[in-house]
Amino acid sequence: MEAVLFSSPEGLRVVDISRATGLSDSQVLRALKELDKTYEERDSALRLLRAGGRYSLCLKESYLPYGQQFCPPEIPPSTLRTAAMIAYHQPVEQSELCKSIGPRVYEDVRRLRQMGLIDAKKKGHTLVLSTNRRFYEHFGIDARNPEDLRRWMDSAAVSHD
Repeated sequence: MEAVLFSSPEGLRVVDISRATGLSDSQVLRALKELDKTYEERDSALRLLRAGGRYSLCLKESYLPYGQQFCPPEIPPSTLRTAAMIAYHQPVEQSELCKSIGPRVYEDVRRLRQMGLIDAKKKGHTLVLSTNRRFYEHFGIDARNPEDLRRWMDSAAVSHD
């Protein structure tokens, strides 16, 4: 099960892990609890992340600087700022973002849509932008809706001050 989680580029549902390993759903759930406990007891650099009903392995925040030496950021800082604005103010019109961020927002939105991190719905001559399940998984955020995400972002900002 650990190999399946490590190898997957995105979070997996219990049913996905069951199919890949041949274990029952209840066996997978027990194994996930045990794996999480093992990482905590060992003070491992890895942690088991549950986001939106999907599980993945990721680095603990304190170990990110070590991993980032070998894995360049997937998202440029300017695009990351745009993603944060969308996440915090969603649903938000692209035209409104352009007023506060500038025209680079169009390229940032294109990149975020290609990565599957945001959804866009046409509204007149603009797009209404919001985050989706893949966004939560990608950033390791255990939130189920925009309000939970906003609270998470507020608490993360306070803890980094």
